[in-house]
Amino acid sequence: MLNTPMTIKVPGKLMIAGEFAVLEPHHNLVVMAVDRFVYATLQQSSENGLSLQDFKLHDLNWEYIDNNVKVFSDDTRIRFVEDSMAIAMNYLREKDITPTPFRLSIKSELDDASGVKYGLGSSAAVVTSVITAILKKFLNNDPTAALVFKLAAISHVKTQGNGSGADVAASSYGGFLQYSSFQAEWLRDAYYNTNTLLELLEKDWTYFSVQPLELPDNVYVCIGWTGKPASTKKLVNEILKLKLDNPAQFQQFLTSSDIAVAKFIQGMKEQNTPVLLEGVKENRRALATVGNNANVEIETPLLTKLCDLAEQYGGAGKPSGAGGGDCGIAFMPSKQEANDLMQAWEQAGIKPLTLKVNPHGASIVQDEKDIKN
Repeated sequence: MLNTPMTIKVPGKLMIAGEFAVLEPHHNLVVMAVDRFVYATLQQSSENGLSLQDFKLHDLNWEYIDNNVKVFSDDTRIRFVEDSMAIAMNYLREKDITPTPFRLSIKSELDDASGVKYGLGSSAAVVTSVITAILKKFLNNDPTAALVFKLAAISHVKTQGNGSGADVAASSYGGFLQYSSFQAEWLRDAYYNTNTLLELLEKDWTYFSVQPLELPDNVYVCIGWTGKPASTKKLVNEILKLKLDNPAQFQQFLTSSDIAVAKFIQGMKEQNTPVLLEGVKENRRALATVGNNANVEIETPLLTKLCDLAEQYGGAGKPSGAGGGDCGIAFMPSKQEANDLMQAWEQAGIKPLTLKVNPHGASIVQDEKDIKN
């Protein structure tokens, strides 16, 4: 049937190595797509509708007019969806495609059922899901991961104003990625100073690069939740303040981060576990030092415990993302050591999360029974 609903699933992310440094031009970060998803279901309809299930917003009307999407709701949380729908619709318009009316329904499993946020990148995954669903439904050809990424990055930066885009990359491409950011300021300026999306997509995104990485077979990833959501924006602002207040300390951090991330990537590419683990430890030290210099707590006491236990059991751990709470991540050289670590974490009050790498980016759900409730 032509009017069968189509559901897209989009993975969340965890930052692995290179946090904060990625906000500067040409500095690498490693990010991982995880097997928790945002789902976007699109069905052609006689009239336009939008439901955001996690916000308990159902059957909102919307219209596309003057290159903007207007959702009829006063809830400010719809902005990411509104902007991403507009970017997708504008792209289709530039390709001379006029979509028929449709209903879009979005739900997320990136946060805990209790509402606790794990820091898995929900806004980026939502934006990616909206753009993928609209393009897959109405484009003549299947959209590439690169097209989805660029449109989602444009939309995310337009709404949020900042960010590295690494979470959008994880949602678009999947797997482990070596990533350097397009630089939000560059993309924002380019968006407002370019006549069309097609022209912006063809531009040289000078700072942006992405390539897939593979984790060595004998390395196991453990992810622990420390029970305290972090304010990424606040932490980023404090670290960027250090860049102004003490440029030498900030530059030293960038150098330390680069060396650590290069080691981690080398360990992945060469299947060299000791080098990979050394990269994790060095990145942990670089983050702790820049946190101390900026007078912010990147490594909270429970994150310190998480990392120390990882080393005690033969591996290496570090905060994931901006730190200050949220998740920590550990790499262990055997399944047994990984299991022992997760038991030790539980005893220390750290919640092990059953997350694995998700090898695919945004994709169509083939069987609706695969959608988790």
